[in-house]
Amino acid sequence: MAKSSTASSSSMTSAPAPDTAADGNSTIAPLPATYEAALKELEALVSGLDSGQLPLDELLGAYQRGAQLLAFCKSKLQAVEDQIKVLDGNELKPWTPG
Repeated sequence: MAKSSTASSSSMTSAPAPDTAADGNSTIAPLPATYEAALKELEALVSGLDSGQLPLDELLGAYQRGAQLLAFCKSKLQAVEDQIKVLDGNELKPWTPG
C-alpha cells in the first residue's frame, strides 16, 4: 500500500494540475453566460488549433479550454432537449420546419 501512495505522489509532482499553468498560476477562465458565446469561443479555438500556428504550451491550454466549452455546450443542449421532452410528454419528436 505504501508503494501506491508513493507512486501517486510522484506522478502528481511530474506535471502541473490541469487547472494551473506551469508557473503555478490558475488558468481557469469562467464559462460564457450563453450557449452562443461558448460556441463562438469554441469555433475560434478550433480555428487556432487548425492553423497549426500555436506554440505547444498554448496548444494544450487551448485544447483544455475547448474541452470545457464542449462540455458546457453539450450540457446546454441536453437541458433544452430535456425541456422539449417534458413539453412533448416525455417523448422527443423529430423537428420538422413549418
